[in-house]
Amino acid sequence: MPPRLLLSLLLFCVAGVRAETVALPRPAALEPAVRFWSRVFSEVDTRSGFLHDDRRLDVVYETLHWNDDLDRSDRQALVEPQRLAIQNILLSLADGKADTSDPQVRRVRALWQGATPDQLRDAAIRVRFQLGQADRFAAGLRRSGAWEAHIRSTLAQYGVPQEIGALPYVESGFDPMAGSHAGAAGLWQFMASTGRLFLRIDQFVDERYDPHAATVAAAKLLRGNYDALGTWPLALTAYNHGRAGMRRAMDQMGTDDIATLIEHYDGPAFGFASRNFYPTFLAAQELSSTSEQRFGPITKAAPVQARLVTLPAFVPLHAVETGFGVDRGQLRALNPALRNAVWDETRMLPKGYDLRLPATSGANAETVIAGIARRAGQAAPVNESRHRVRPGETLGGIAARQGLSARQLADRNGLKPTAQLRIGQVLKLPPRPVGRVPTLKAAR
Repeated sequence: MPPRLLLSLLLFCVAGVRAETVALPRPAALEPAVRFWSRVFSEVDTRSGFLHDDRRLDVVYETLHWNDDLDRSDRQALVEPQRLAIQNILLSLADGKADTSDPQVRRVRALWQGATPDQLRDAAIRVRFQLGQADRFAAGLRRSGAWEAHIRSTLAQYGVPQEIGALPYVESGFDPMAGSHAGAAGLWQFMASTGRLFLRIDQFVDERYDPHAATVAAAKLLRGNYDALGTWPLALTAYNHGRAGMRRAMDQMGTDDIATLIEHYDGPAFGFASRNFYPTFLAAQELSSTSEQRFGPITKAAPVQARLVTLPAFVPLHAVETGFGVDRGQLRALNPALRNAVWDETRMLPKGYDLRLPATSGANAETVIAGIARRAGQAAPVNESRHRVRPGETLGGIAARQGLSARQLADRNGLKPTAQLRIGQVLKLPPRPVGRVPTLKAAR
């Protein structure tokens, strides 16, 4: 190769590496936060955690541990006295009344060496507990193999840096069925309002739980954030804080520097989660790319293999099971976006849905689906009817007359199965499961 051509090639490669690095910078000012989240993801599990300062993440007061898996309220009952103890130490140091013979007081004082009384009082209101995530991160590493290839190809299609494929470690631990207390769902943790911009969410399907469709939606959202805001750190932070929110932050602070915004922007909704979203991502990205150093050998799940068929009509679930010789558990694992009403057969599989079948399904899958549609399909869904509760009726009795369980009817109406009904109360009745019909079977 001519020397000039070789030099040009080397410069091109170096420029490509530099561009990729600059796309997701790691400012020195964010290092304490990145190191903190690396510790959360790799040093402490969900039976432990850190008491720390919620602004200066290099200030970790104590590591707490317990023996059992605790729910949120039981965990808080153990953590809160410890948090208040740290808070009281900071206040006593600020007032000059701390017992400096106490080892814990000396540890806290050392963390705030040289701090003024006002700084100590401010720190007292910032004592926070962070639950460990090491076990969940390791589980996410194992699960990630099922979706990594699809995520990489999808991000590349939309011009999103490949490193952003680590974001599901932060969002869901690569669990496609994950849900949050705030109502976010799926691998990429879409809220319903945002999800509806890109995904199908209706009485049959919630594509937030479909890792394939949700990945495409996430790539579109991230690319749109980048096009609107101009940098990938801002695009990622907007994934949590919203595009308009990040635009307000930039306008108010007069900068697009992510470190400056994290350190100094104090918008009313720019709280702990938003400030830490980008550092958390950087920590997850680094750990996922060097996982054996922290977690040892990890056996990742095999990529999900499936055969897609588009449903030409509303078709009964049991007919698909019979036609392809596949059980409901397999279908459900391959199609997590389908609602419970489909799986309990109070609704049919929806027309136009891309149904995933086992990869071993016969070569004549389209023919089988077409036959099912001819014999048992419907052009439109059956409209649900309603029932007005009469004296003496119970939820279980009404459900039994409809061929349902009390739980199925309760779920349809947002009730508990043990709910007491009021005379005149109107219940929604789902369509009855359709009758069994003969079907073609897939060739093996």
